[in-house]
Amino acid sequence: QVQLIESGGGLVQAGGSLELSCAASGRTFSSNPMGWFRQAPGKEREFVAAISSGSVTRYYSDSVKGRFTISRDNRINTLFLQMNSLKVEDTANYYCAAAQEPTTTPPISTPGYHYWGQGTQVTVSS
Repeated sequence: QVQLIESGGGLVQAGGSLELSCAASGRTFSSNPMGWFRQAPGKEREFVAAISSGSVTRYYSDSVKGRFTISRDNRINTLFLQMNSLKVEDTANYYCAAAQEPTTTPPISTPGYHYWGQGTQVTVSS
């Protein structure tokens, strides 16, 4: 059974930092793109960042560019999201996702991903 398990969420003050992790099990995703999405209450799930299998290509939403960094360690089948200079508007449930098939370009929308984690809550206070 394939599982993606996020961790690292929590409560942080504005301007602070958090690092999210996503541990994959049940299969390896070393050849597949992976990504992070987030969803705030009453809003649709939105793209945050994506990374190609070899970490050569990384995409970010405009709202997090320059503050967040996506990375992966294929040796341990784990995806990361380093979040710096956090803002109140970054508050959301953060989900990691993995594509089902190897592709060169990492998707930046939800239909591009087949596997999803259960989410980890990030709350940024003012």
